[in-house]
Amino acid sequence: MESPVVGPVKPATPGGTTPLPHVVVIGGGFAGVAAVKALAGAPVKITLVDRRVYKTFQPLLYQVATGGLNAGDVTYFLRSLRLRQKNLRVVHEHLVGINTETKTIRLLDDVEIGYDYLVLANGVTTNYFGTPGAKEHAFAVYSRSQALAIRDTLFVRLEHAAASPGTHDGLHIVVVGGGATGVEIAGALAELRDQGLRPAYPEIRGDAFNVSIVQRGGEVLKAFPVSLRVYAAKQLAKRNVDLHLGAGVASVLPDAVKLTDGTRIRSDLTIWATGVAPHPEVGEWNLPIGAHGRVTTGPDLQVEGLPGVFAAGDIAATPFDLPQLAQPAIQGGRHAGKQIRNLLAGRPTTPLRYIDKGTLAVIGRSAAVGDIAGKIRLRGKVAWWVWLFVHIAGLLGSRNRFTTIAGLLSRYSIGFHRRPVPIVGDVPSIRPPKRGAPRGQDRPPAAE
Repeated sequence: MESPVVGPVKPATPGGTTPLPHVVVIGGGFAGVAAVKALAGAPVKITLVDRRVYKTFQPLLYQVATGGLNAGDVTYFLRSLRLRQKNLRVVHEHLVGINTETKTIRLLDDVEIGYDYLVLANGVTTNYFGTPGAKEHAFAVYSRSQALAIRDTLFVRLEHAAASPGTHDGLHIVVVGGGATGVEIAGALAELRDQGLRPAYPEIRGDAFNVSIVQRGGEVLKAFPVSLRVYAAKQLAKRNVDLHLGAGVASVLPDAVKLTDGTRIRSDLTIWATGVAPHPEVGEWNLPIGAHGRVTTGPDLQVEGLPGVFAAGDIAATPFDLPQLAQPAIQGGRHAGKQIRNLLAGRPTTPLRYIDKGTLAVIGRSAAVGDIAGKIRLRGKVAWWVWLFVHIAGLLGSRNRFTTIAGLLSRYSIGFHRRPVPIVGDVPSIRPPKRGAPRGQDRPPAAE
């Protein structure tokens, strides 16, 4: 049976019969949404394809994972974009194939959609680097469901510890990765622990849990200047976060992390916060593949050898070696949309001119670091307030901004920061374990 074919969708323009060009955007993340917005008002019909019905603000997922924010605070309904952009339709499905000769894409439901212009902005996924046991026993923090799984598993295991009074000295949480994500989630876990969990769990001796960071390199936040790395390490130490530097992860076990230097660290919950890679199916799309399995583009973000096909965001291997962060994705997506406008108008494409707006990382209350274009270095309260403003401004929707700022201020501001007010999920009642049941079977299911 042949697959049904849709398009290219070319409705008649007002007052004439000339069809509108069809732009297909794959991925509703930072790059994809930016490309869609850049084509607002353009004489095109746009189809946005994403496997989820929402856009996730990934820089704040660790706050969801640590009970600081609700999942809805950092997600935005993609179809809401149509309220202000009538030339857009949203398709909720998974891309499985691209045929650049026939200019069609194929979705998981076997529907094919034709295009005149294509923007690949489908992002990346967690990279475990082939580490034994990592995928099976560690929790990634790259999607909404993964963040919820971390949060719910943490409280399930705290309840397990509390169910045996006097026998536990606190859980051990290991965060793999000393980059911005690892430092931020470790800092947020320390804030959660110190935010009243000790009196909330009097059955557990000492703190409810301790936090460790494992980093292959000799310093945390290696993308930041040395002075900010030193500051971050001191702030983590101040929050009783243990740093295991200079050795990578050899394997992840259900109850421990083994390092390449032979060290074995007990772990009741292992969080994998290092490394991303393109989705495996990208290699099957017959596209030019460059560094780290990403799609190779020219300076204008047009995929090499494929006129009218663009790649932006984490999936794109550009000549500029851009970091895999939100700002490069946003600027790349916007640039791809502008280049389609140029082609529609008969103008040549232009190279991307990336503006480095800086990198920020928050460690805890009144403690953050910021490197603005390599020229301005921020730390402490100033960096924290800049971080807050940038993240609130980056959210889509006024409701998201309002609830997020309320959640962050209630976690970090004076008067609230010592109260046990984490957001928790549905924690099942503790039952005696069945004989012979392996440890680590208490990972709760997390809905998308």
